[in-house]
Amino acid sequence: MTATAWVDAPVAIQGERVDIRVQDLGGGMSAAFVRLAKGTDLTPAFKDLPDGLCPCPHWGYLFKGRLRMRTAHGEEIYQPRQAFYWPPGHAPEALEDCEYLHFSPTEECHAVIGHLASRSVQRLLQRQGSGRQQGPDRGDAL
Repeated sequence: MTATAWVDAPVAIQGERVDIRVQDLGGGMSAAFVRLAKGTDLTPAFKDLPDGLCPCPHWGYLFKGRLRMRTAHGEEIYQPRQAFYWPPGHAPEALEDCEYLHFSPTEECHAVIGHLASRSVQRLLQRQGSGRQQGPDRGDAL
């Protein structure tokens, strides 16, 4: 068995707008701790992926903030303390500073993270705003 925490999970992407830490848990699943600054919209970052949306399913829990999830069929707003399932075909936008944890199939998760970590996508995310997220401390929800 494997367990992990925000402070122990390897950093996959870290910047002013997005902070993602991913740990492979075994059994073909990974845990991702995600922080998105208010106003961060990942929709443009997925434009080169199938259907222009994230192709990876996620099961998780929103600890903090409000999040808009866009899909080909519309959108939903998620609130703190909600568990969720996001099937393939979604793109999040942080309506407030957000913190969430999701579990995903490892192979698909790493493919999406690799895409988001590319230089062109990182430049795109930096242009979305200049609000700076504070780093986590051991007292944070994640």
